[in-house]
Amino acid sequence: QVQLVESGGGLVQAGGSLRLSCAASGRGFSSATVGWFRQAPGKEREFVGTISWIGGRTTYADSVKGRFTVSRDNAKNMVYLQMNSLKPEDTAVYYCAAKYSTAILVTPERYDYWGQGTQVTVSS
Repeated sequence: QVQLVESGGGLVQAGGSLRLSCAASGRGFSSATVGWFRQAPGKEREFVGTISWIGGRTTYADSVKGRFTVSRDNAKNMVYLQMNSLKPEDTAVYYCAAKYSTAILVTPERYDYWGQGTQVTVSS
């Protein structure tokens, strides 16, 4: 069982940066694949990026590639989403999710544990 809590959201101007944090509690978090997703009003939840627990392999959505970076600190049970060059279309509630797996997972249905989300608003 894993509990996840996101933080770090807020209001930022276009072109700015934010770093989101996902704090995990529960045993075995270091053995979980962790993903970041986002959901804007009226839209489906969409994949942002993910990091595996073996080797820290990362995969990103095309819309954020080159601007966002996912990293993890297993010793601290933390996963981060560094967001640079933010755009108004990045505005959404951002969620972290976890699943005990060695695979790279890009669809929300594959994840078992979810945080409550943190709002990111990018003004133009």
